[in-house]
Amino acid sequence: MNQTTSLSQLLSTVTMLDQHGPTGPTITTLTLDSRQAGPGTVFFALRGTATDGHEFIAKAVEQGAAVVVCEELPADVSPATTYVLVADSAQAMALMAAEFYGHPSKEMHLVGITGTNGKTTCATMLHKLFRELGYHCGLLSTVQNQIDEQVIASTHTTPDAIRLNALLAQMLNASCTHVFMEVSSHAVVQHRVTGLHFAGGVFTNLSHDHLDYHGTFDAYLKAKKGFFDMLPKSGFALSNADDKRGAVMLQNVTGRRELYSLRGHGEFRARLLENAVHGLHLEIEGREVQFRLIGVFNAYNLLAIYGTAVLLGEDPTEVLTVLSGLTSAPGRFEPVVSAKTRITGIVDYAHTPDALENVLQTIADIRQPSQQVITVVGCGGNRDGAKRPIMARLAAELSDRAVLTSDNPRFEDPNDILAQMQTGVPAAALGKVLTIADRREAIKTAVALAQPGDIVLIAGKGHETYQEIKGIKNDFDDKQVLREMFELLGK
Repeated sequence: MNQTTSLSQLLSTVTMLDQHGPTGPTITTLTLDSRQAGPGTVFFALRGTATDGHEFIAKAVEQGAAVVVCEELPADVSPATTYVLVADSAQAMALMAAEFYGHPSKEMHLVGITGTNGKTTCATMLHKLFRELGYHCGLLSTVQNQIDEQVIASTHTTPDAIRLNALLAQMLNASCTHVFMEVSSHAVVQHRVTGLHFAGGVFTNLSHDHLDYHGTFDAYLKAKKGFFDMLPKSGFALSNADDKRGAVMLQNVTGRRELYSLRGHGEFRARLLENAVHGLHLEIEGREVQFRLIGVFNAYNLLAIYGTAVLLGEDPTEVLTVLSGLTSAPGRFEPVVSAKTRITGIVDYAHTPDALENVLQTIADIRQPSQQVITVVGCGGNRDGAKRPIMARLAAELSDRAVLTSDNPRFEDPNDILAQMQTGVPAAALGKVLTIADRREAIKTAVALAQPGDIVLIAGKGHETYQEIKGIKNDFDDKQVLREMFELLGK
C-alpha cells in the first residue's frame, strides 16, 4: 500500500513528552526494525524482553529514518531527524499505525477472542461459519492469517501493531466485513491491539500459562482483563460464566455484557446430551443439535461461537445449522487413524496443564474399556517451568502409558526439562512412564506399545510443523511422523 501521511496527522492521538528536529516530514513507512529504516520512515524504538530498540536508533538514523519515536533521547541527535519522545513507544506505535492505515478496524466487525485455551478453535470456526453465511472474512490466529480462503503466514498469536493494521487494511480492501482474531495476553501488555476498534470480545477460560512472561497469575489475569477494559461502549463482551474468572472480565465493560454457560447461568445456555467419538450432542436454546467436534471443552467453544454470531446479528437457527457441519482448527483434537490396526492417533496443541487434562478427560469419556491410552507429551524450553511436573503428573495419572519427551526445547537442554517433568510423576505411576528425549523416537515407541484399537495422544505441538532447537526451526510435523510410524511398524 503506497501512501503518504504527515507526522502531525500520525501524532494526533499520541501524548508527546517532547519533540526535537524538523516538524513537517512526510511519512511513507512505519517500522520497528532499524534495518528497514529509510527516507520517509518512522522508526519506533521499542524496549523488548531480549533487545532494546533504543540501541538501534543510530542505525535507523544512518539509514535515513525521517522520524524516531523513543522513550529516551540518544546522546547524539541528528539535526536532519525528528525525534518524538513518548512515555511508551509501543503504545505510540499502535496509535500511529492505526492512524497511518486509516483505522481499518472501524470499518469492519472486528471480534477478539482471549483466554488460555480455545482461542484458535473459536477464531477459526467463526471465520468458517461467517464464510458459510456468505460474508467476506479475515482471520488472525496462531495457526494462520486468512483473507477469505487466502492463507497468509502467521508468526505470532497477534502480529505487531504495524503488521496488524496493515493486515486489517488489506482485509478491508478485500471487502471483508468481519474479522476474527486471537488476542493473546502478550498482545495486550505490549499494546499490539491498542488503537483498534472492536465490535466485541470473547473470553474462553483462564488457567496456568505464560507465567514466564507475566511473572504472576494475577498479572496474567490483569492482562486478559485489560482487553475487555478497552472495549468500546458500542461493543459487546461475551464471557464464560462457568469459569471462576468469567465475571471478573466483565467488571469494567461499558458496553453490552453477556455470559454463556453449560450450567444454566447466562444469556446463552447449552445442555450436554452426549459426548461420543462421533461428536457432541447439545441442546442449545431449546434446539437439539449434533456437532462434529468432541469434548466438553469444545461444547464451551461451540457455545461461545454461537453466542458471538447471534450478538453480531445472525439468525440463531441458521447459525446452528451451519455450525453443526463444521470441523475444528488444525492440530486441535485432530485424529490420525491407522488403516491396518485402527489405532487412533490424536494430535493436539495441549501445552498447558488445563488443556492436557481437558483432552485426556475427553478421551476418557469416549474410550471403550478395552482401549489403552498412550500419551506422548513434552514441555517447551525457555517458558514457564512450574507447569512441567504438573503436565507429567496428568499424563501419568490419566493414561495407561506415558512417554515424556522433548517439545520445542529452544535454548534449554531437553534433558533438564525432562528432569523437571519427572519430579511430578507419582511413585505409583513410575512403572508406566518412559522418558525419551528424541520426539520422533518417543512417537515411535508409543505406536509400538499400542495394540489394535488403542488411542495414542501426541500432545503439545498440534498444528506446528517444526521443532525449535537452539534457535533453528527443524521440520517436524506430529501428524506426519505418526503416519510414518504406523507405516514403519506395520500398524
